[in-house]
Amino acid sequence: MKPVLQLASSNGHETPGVRRAEAILAEDDALLDAYSRAVTGASEKVSPSVVNLEVHQRPRGQQENTPRPPQGARGGGSGFIFTPDGFILTNSHVVHDAAKIDVTLLDGRRFQADLVGDDPETDLAVVRINAVDLLPASLGDSHTIRVGQVAIAIGNPYGFQCTVTAGVVSALGRSLRSRSGRLIDNIIQTDAALNPGNSGGPLITSRGDAIGVNTAVILPAQGICFAIGINTAKFVAGRLIKDGKIRRSYIAVGGQNVPLHRRIVRFYNLPVESGVLVVSVEPNSAAQRAALQEGDVIVGYDKHPIAAIDDLHRLLTEQQVGARSSLTIIRRSDKLDLDIVPEESTSSAHE
Repeated sequence: MKPVLQLASSNGHETPGVRRAEAILAEDDALLDAYSRAVTGASEKVSPSVVNLEVHQRPRGQQENTPRPPQGARGGGSGFIFTPDGFILTNSHVVHDAAKIDVTLLDGRRFQADLVGDDPETDLAVVRINAVDLLPASLGDSHTIRVGQVAIAIGNPYGFQCTVTAGVVSALGRSLRSRSGRLIDNIIQTDAALNPGNSGGPLITSRGDAIGVNTAVILPAQGICFAIGINTAKFVAGRLIKDGKIRRSYIAVGGQNVPLHRRIVRFYNLPVESGVLVVSVEPNSAAQRAALQEGDVIVGYDKHPIAAIDDLHRLLTEQQVGARSSLTIIRRSDKLDLDIVPEESTSSAHE
């Protein structure tokens, strides 16, 4: 009986099948070596920029200028240097309400950092250390990345400094709810493994360019992790360095998404089938001055349709602070336009 696959001839010479198999194996090895070199090279380039943050949280009720040493809970996370003079990007949830922030570099140097500013609504923050011989990470362009390209996460999970995990960009344009309740747009989804302590570290390309700030893991799902796009981080960091905060407008109402009656939608030819039900109005606020009432349903703002609270959030930007705008509402069965002048937001609890 003839063998199914003859690997070698009777005289010991290799057959074409063996040579072809060896060529395929050699090609696979070359590809794996190239991938390994890419991950190794990128991580070696960026790791000196990645820092470990140890955060001492301020006890509840303690004022910022209290001289008593902080006795609150401790936390930690990651960050990365993005300027030669010591500015570091991280997550807001890592350093928010911090009484003391200690930063440890890859070379073992340890510094106390100052909180420049944080923005809970994008979960980004900037801290600064006074140090020399720093190696900042190269910031890429999150608009140019593609689904399927290699993504490498560097951070300090569970205190293990500069841990590297690799995967791919799984999806682009995702939205993620921040701890303040606002929706963060243009989130990068990756399957590069993230763990507690990775928060604030960079997501980088195979060339070593930072394309995101690692921020969240979906539990108990496997391989669903998120990073804030670096273009968003550049904008927020610039504002935090300049002003210490991000200015946003708000109208001071509490609301919830509700469907609209079909008759109302058809009668007024509305471009939306849902709106924002006003469930509370703050006293002495922009909403109260505009005569907005509990039970009103917001369906438009400044000639833009409003189908949900997130639509309103996206429109209440810094440019709207003090700017007179039109608020379209349904009151019982009447459609009304109210003049409203949004104020600068001091809280994330309302729209």
